[in-house]
Amino acid sequence: MLITNIRLFDGTTDKLIEESSILVEGNIIRYAGPSKKLKDVPEGIQTIDGNGLFVMPGMVEAHAHISYSNSGPLELDKAPVEESMIKTIANARMMLGSGFTSAISFGSVHKIDVFLKEAIEKGEIPGPRLLAGSKDLGATGSNADFHPDNVKMVPEGLGMVRNGPWELRAAVRQLWKNGAEIVKVMIDGEIISLQGRPGDLGFTDEEVEVIVEEAHRKEMRVACHARSAAAVKQAVKAGIDFIGHANYIDDEALELLIKNKDKVFVGPAIAWEITFLENYKDMGFKEDSREVIAYRNELEETVVSYKRMKEAGIRILVGGDYGLNITPHGTYAKDLEYYVNHFGFTNAEALHSATRLGGIAMYPDGSLGTLEEGKLADLVVIDGNPLEDITVLQDHDRIVSVMKDGRFYKDLFTNNNPYEIRDDQLSVAFKPSSKSRRKNVRVVKN
Repeated sequence: MLITNIRLFDGTTDKLIEESSILVEGNIIRYAGPSKKLKDVPEGIQTIDGNGLFVMPGMVEAHAHISYSNSGPLELDKAPVEESMIKTIANARMMLGSGFTSAISFGSVHKIDVFLKEAIEKGEIPGPRLLAGSKDLGATGSNADFHPDNVKMVPEGLGMVRNGPWELRAAVRQLWKNGAEIVKVMIDGEIISLQGRPGDLGFTDEEVEVIVEEAHRKEMRVACHARSAAAVKQAVKAGIDFIGHANYIDDEALELLIKNKDKVFVGPAIAWEITFLENYKDMGFKEDSREVIAYRNELEETVVSYKRMKEAGIRILVGGDYGLNITPHGTYAKDLEYYVNHFGFTNAEALHSATRLGGIAMYPDGSLGTLEEGKLADLVVIDGNPLEDITVLQDHDRIVSVMKDGRFYKDLFTNNNPYEIRDDQLSVAFKPSSKSRRKNVRVVKN
C-alpha cells in the first residue's frame, strides 16, 4: 500500500517531514519520506490519503506487565489464572491501541506472557509484539517473597523464590523450558514492601552472575528490579540487559553504566512514585507517613540520577510499570510527559526513547523503531503533533489508527470486532474519531 499526504516523524532525526508518503509491501517499509522523492511506485498499488495526519513509528513499552490487573501492588497474585488471562487479553488490546506496538515484559503472573505472545503471533487476539517474561525470580525474603509464611497464597503466582547457584540455574532452565524469553530478577526491593526494601540486596554477586550466565547461555535476556546504587552496580557487573528503576545513582554506578552503555538499557518506571504522591491521601496515607516521605525522596533522587544518565549518554527507555491500581493500563504515554517535565527531555528526545531506542532494545538487529526502508512496518497515526504537545499521545481519541507488522488496527478501545482493518477499508485508518479535537491538523497537497 502507498500512504500519501501525511506529516512524517520517521524517528531518525528530530524533524517533521511535511508532505510525505510511506510505501509498505507486506510487513516491510519500502519508502518513507518526502512524496516528491518517491520513485518507481508499483502499478496498481492501493493508495490511501493520509488526510494530513501525523505519522510516527510504533512505540515500545519497555517495562511491561501486561498480565497485571490494575490491582494494588500487594494484590497482584491473588486473582486466579483464569481471571488474569481474560484481563490480560483486554490489556494487550489496549496497549496496541495506545500506540505501543511492542513490549518488553518485566514479569508476568502465572507465566501468562508466554501464552499471550503465542496467541498474538497466531493472530488470535490483537496485541503488541512481545518479548515474553514469566514469574519474578527472587531470593527468600526478597521483594518476590512478600507474603508472610503463615499466609497461604496461590503457589508461585507471581514470584519464584530460589536460593543458591544450582537452584537458580535450575530456575532459569525451567523458565526457558516454559517459553520465557526474559528472566526477571528482583535484586533489591520496594518502599512499601514489608521486607526487601531498596538497598536490601536479595542475592549475592555470585547468585546474580549465575542467573545471567545461564540465561545468556540459553539465549534469553535478563531484566531486573534495581532501585539502589548497590543494586545497579550488582546488575551491571553481572551483565544484566535491562535495569528497571535505577533511582539512586552514585558516582561508581554511573561510571559502570558509562563503561557498559552499549550493553545495557535503563528505565525509571516512575509512574508509581509520581501518582502515589499525587493520590496518597485518597489511599489512606498521611503526610508524615514513612511511605510518603520515602517516595518523595526517591522521586527527587530519581530526577537527579536520570539527568546525570541522560547527560552521560546512557540509553534510557520508556516503560512505566503500568498495570497497578493507580497506574492503570492505557496510560503508558504518560511516561513521555514525565521525561519532558522531570528529566529535561525535549519532546523529540522522549519520542526517540519510545521508538528508536525501544526498537533497538527489542530487536538489536535494528529492524524496528524507525520508519525507513527495510524496517518492520509499525506506525501510529495521530490527530495532532506530539513534537509540539507530548500529551496528545495520552488522548486515545487522537490516536486514529495503529499499524503493526503491515496491518492497520482501529477502535481497539471499543467492543467492535474485528479490530483489524480489512484491505477494502483502509481509508478509515486516517479518519479521526468523532470525539477528536483535531488540533494541529492540516491537509497538504503532494
